[in-house]
Amino acid sequence: MISDPSPLLDPFAGETLDGLLHMGGEPQPPTPADLHHEPVFTPPSPISPTAGLHAVLLEAVTRKASDVHVTAGTAPMLRVMGELQPVTAEFPTWGAASIERELFSLLSDAQAASLRERSELDLALTIENGSRFRVNVFRQRGTYAAAFRLVPDRIRSLRELGMSDDIAAFADRPRGLVLVTGPTGSGKSTTLAALLDLVNAKRSCHIMTIEDPIEFVHANKRSIVNQREVGSDTTSFGMALRQVLRQDPDVILIGELRDHETISVALTAAETGHLVLASLHTQTAAQTIDRIVDAFPSHQQNQVRMQLASTLQGVVCQALLPRRDGGGRIAATEILQVTPAVSNLIREGKNYQIPTAIQAGRNVGMISLEQSLAGLVNTGVISAHDARSRITDDEQFTRMLHGAGNEGVR
Repeated sequence: MISDPSPLLDPFAGETLDGLLHMGGEPQPPTPADLHHEPVFTPPSPISPTAGLHAVLLEAVTRKASDVHVTAGTAPMLRVMGELQPVTAEFPTWGAASIERELFSLLSDAQAASLRERSELDLALTIENGSRFRVNVFRQRGTYAAAFRLVPDRIRSLRELGMSDDIAAFADRPRGLVLVTGPTGSGKSTTLAALLDLVNAKRSCHIMTIEDPIEFVHANKRSIVNQREVGSDTTSFGMALRQVLRQDPDVILIGELRDHETISVALTAAETGHLVLASLHTQTAAQTIDRIVDAFPSHQQNQVRMQLASTLQGVVCQALLPRRDGGGRIAATEILQVTPAVSNLIREGKNYQIPTAIQAGRNVGMISLEQSLAGLVNTGVISAHDARSRITDDEQFTRMLHGAGNEGVR
């Protein structure tokens, strides 16, 4: 476990991208532009009030923004250190016609037709300097708008991300389900990529990923990695999931457990001897289990509890908070290890007892979000005010701030 997080300047750049976009490192594998013929654009430089979207995206990279938002009636906005700000003070408001023209210039004919038919579209975009964006284009109040999420230029290790050895140990699990959860922008994709990269480096196996779109491109190391992108490599998540067990995978990464069909395939794959890594938009381990069970009709929920009890290996819930020194953001994590006792709680539907099991499980690699947050406050990394915005048990958190039970908590 990393005891001193102070050198880590928001290593989750890309999910949140508040810092360190160009840390260097080994040469990277081909980007999805090579794999799926993504358009590559050359933006004008330097940016000016008359510049177009390509220049705005390049400015986002320069400013280490996490996101770019374009919507009619306002100037393009960048999210920097979690806060939205104009691209420049002088940048003009964009109207609906300008935004439609700029957005459709990014799209292939097929993508443009799909957007017009469905009113929303996911895609990946590579710009001239090699920076990549995950893009969602949509309609609002009869006009087009879009959100661009900047993807890191390389896969960072779990150690670089400040993650504990207890999280890294999930890469050694031969089978079962491992979930990384948190709200939007909490670094889930970054952590999953680091975990999968560790599997790739340590094990000789076949890794299959199903993503919408592909964010991190994995080179073959000890493993063979096949990455499928919805829209370009497969028609839908459902189609890819129905085929994946026929493709002889050892490890499966599912970008997001979206519905009961996705969850059902993940549970079946984990039951049949595969290691499955996936994400959910939940904030605690207990909430994660509830979300999975509640995705199914009531007559199936008992069976789902049985499957979860036998397949779930662990849950990592994370939240990003601003560092007090202004050097980006840092992750606080809750870790659930599914011990026999926890498995029994899941089987019996006693999820309300899981927080207590986590608090008592420090010796087997568990940590509650409150313990993690208190450790960051007590070491001066984050403020108590920011920590309180994420806690679920104020009494426990306050007690640990007074020095009780927080030894070794990161």
